Amino acid sequence: MPDRIPIRLDEYESAQLKIDQLTARDVDRLHALQARGCLTLVPDHTGWRLKADATVGILVLDRVRVTIAPKFVIPGEQLMSWLAYALGTPVPAAARRWATGPDGYSDLVAAALLEQCERLLREGLRRDYVRRVSVEPVLRGRLDIAAQATRRYGQLDQLHVRTFDREADIWDNRVLGSALKAALRLTANADLARALHGIAGAFPQASTPVAALNALDRTEYTRLNARYRPAHTWARLLLRGGGVTDLLSDHGSTADGLLLAMPAIWEAVVRRLGTEAVSPYGGHAVPGGSDIGITVRGDLGNVSAFRPDLLLSLPGHDTAQRTLLPVDAKYKRYDRHGVSAADVHQLLTYSAGYASRDAQSAVIIHPQSGGHAHRTLHVGSPHSGLGSIHVFGICTHALPEEAATWIGSMLR
Repeated sequence: MPDRIPIRLDEYESAQLKIDQLTARDVDRLHALQARGCLTLVPDHTGWRLKADATVGILVLDRVRVTIAPKFVIPGEQLMSWLAYALGTPVPAAARRWATGPDGYSDLVAAALLEQCERLLREGLRRDYVRRVSVEPVLRGRLDIAAQATRRYGQLDQLHVRTFDREADIWDNRVLGSALKAALRLTANADLARALHGIAGAFPQASTPVAALNALDRTEYTRLNARYRPAHTWARLLLRGGGVTDLLSDHGSTADGLLLAMPAIWEAVVRRLGTEAVSPYGGHAVPGGSDIGITVRGDLGNVSAFRPDLLLSLPGHDTAQRTLLPVDAKYKRYDRHGVSAADVHQLLTYSAGYASRDAQSAVIIHPQSGGHAHRTLHVGSPHSGLGSIHVFGICTHALPEEAATWIGSMLR
């Protein structure tokens, strides 16, 4: 494989590409990613200008290898802790064997998959009964009488048989083989590539990545395959190129890569943070935010509805009465500038729609560095107060469990 030109930029930053650094296929793939809101590609007088949005990761094209690093939110040494927290899977220990260098973000995910696959091999791959149709010199399984009569014309030197044997060539293992192959294409670390190549041969592969993804979407976990869940989580992340079912809006990129949509990841983090923060005090998350949501009627077009990222049900002073608290995740630098008017209007609408009239409040949770922070916005009119907005800044240099404890102390 020819060496690709490395292009490195931070999220929200842009890089200049020469006209000959992108093939026609690359341009088509980048435009497809642009349609999903991952990046922006525009022509200029010298070639192309590639701008990253709120997306981080790696993108392997025909002639260039683009690395997009987080600008401020999650440091490399904490990335796996927060990503695993968002995915609801244990933090892999093997991921720490590789430093977070220029390609470290994709390498960390590949290392996490490698660790889980190594564990499954040590424990023994799951086997299940697989039906096979074959031609054998001796009788195994059941004789296919119709095939024997119509294809062998009664001859018995070769027997058409149907077998039903326990094999490792099942979908639980095939998706991992396909994911290991995808990880091998992405990694630039020689040690990691060697380890991935060594273990990939132990797993069967699906016919196509799409077939593997379809199998993952159909997978139901029981006591027989529950131990495969962490490995499948990292496999889905790699096979979708960063998209995760019920986590990221991207449904798979058309180019080899691992692109993580940071706003969607932060929303998943906040949903889990808020739920775990209030559970020790008798609070819980309202499933789906609410049954109906806040609706807008009478405008042109269809009726629209919107919900907060998280709606918490909290115990009130009276044990028989509970308070609803809307929480919204904002992937913004609210540690450096004030909350925008649009977000103030949005959170006031949430508080008016869900919170009780005597305590109309809502919460914004945003990422930051340098410790947790809390400030309160008091919104009022010339006649009365309209509500309050609590702005929580979560330090991503800390562990997620520490952040959940701190949020719980603030809400209590």
